[in-house]
Amino acid sequence: MSAPLLIIAAGGTGGHMFPAQALAERMLERGWRVKLSTDARGARYTVGFPGEVAIEQVASATFARGGLLSKAQAPFRILGGVSRAFLGFRRDRPAVVVGFGGYPSIPALAAATAMRLPRMIHEQNGVLGRVNRVFAPCVDAVACGTWPTDLPKRVEAVHTGNPVRAAVMAREGAPYIPPGDYPMQLLVIGGSQGARILSDVVPPAIAALPPERLRHIRVSHQARGEDLDRVAAFYAEAGIDAEVQPFFEDVPERIAEAQLVIARAGASTVADLSVIGRPAILIPYAAATGDHQTANARGLAQADAAVLIPESKLDPAVLTSHIAAIFDDPRAATQMANAAMKAGRPDATDRLAAMVEALAEGRTPGHER
Repeated sequence: MSAPLLIIAAGGTGGHMFPAQALAERMLERGWRVKLSTDARGARYTVGFPGEVAIEQVASATFARGGLLSKAQAPFRILGGVSRAFLGFRRDRPAVVVGFGGYPSIPALAAATAMRLPRMIHEQNGVLGRVNRVFAPCVDAVACGTWPTDLPKRVEAVHTGNPVRAAVMAREGAPYIPPGDYPMQLLVIGGSQGARILSDVVPPAIAALPPERLRHIRVSHQARGEDLDRVAAFYAEAGIDAEVQPFFEDVPERIAEAQLVIARAGASTVADLSVIGRPAILIPYAAATGDHQTANARGLAQADAAVLIPESKLDPAVLTSHIAAIFDDPRAATQMANAAMKAGRPDATDRLAAMVEALAEGRTPGHER
């Protein structure tokens, strides 16, 4: 008898793919077979997936971007992807299908719905994404990473938390070294969307710190490709020790080493911060659908683990004052790190895996509203 098959369907951003990777890792440990259904964008985030996970690229499309021709072709691309998923499921029937959001999750979820296979979705943010909102009434279970989550009427959910990758779990609760008169790490991560404002505001905010503080700081700054040269040049001209890259492969290690993290409030970033336990200044992406990044950040902010600065109120002077307040008060910084850990759900992956196994056994996971 072959091992049960889990199909994971996820879109092409780290916010979708990182929790999908965490679930894949855990289900392999539990003896399942795992296949990932994604598109070409999502495939870029599969480097960290275990080799045992079969990666299948499917055709999908969005109605939200592109010109008239692209939007007109979208239904046909989606139907093609659904047909391929349907045929694949007929050949190798999944025990459960889990969608993590994004348009590339449509084919697998639509085929699973048509075939009445056990299926569920996981929403990372405090507001359901477009695809998850469509499928929420059609699946057997809804798992939420952020609580509370804005749900459609008559849809119930389980608060699992956001699964984090094994590389993050390996640094769960890593000891925090508070700020002091010794080398310190400041990590700036902007996510895949809307990071330009961080490249505009963060470098001058850091440069405005007192020289006696600045000489101890080493910056790791994730910037978009088109911003790399100017950000690196600014740090160099200001005499700031900085590494500027478009993507850091070792973000969990850098978070663990950091005295402070300045970041967008993507769900995976918030989960990583809470599992490792680090003070943060969170700047939600104002254009995020339903302002979901503000919802993501609210938990850490209310727990006094993070400072939340709306984009509309962000400028170098404001940011400098918050950085200085954290670096100048080691005791408060340590309290923020501890508060972040208390706000986390390091067992989120196990909670989600338990839901998958319950569905495979014909049981309905418990709901909460």
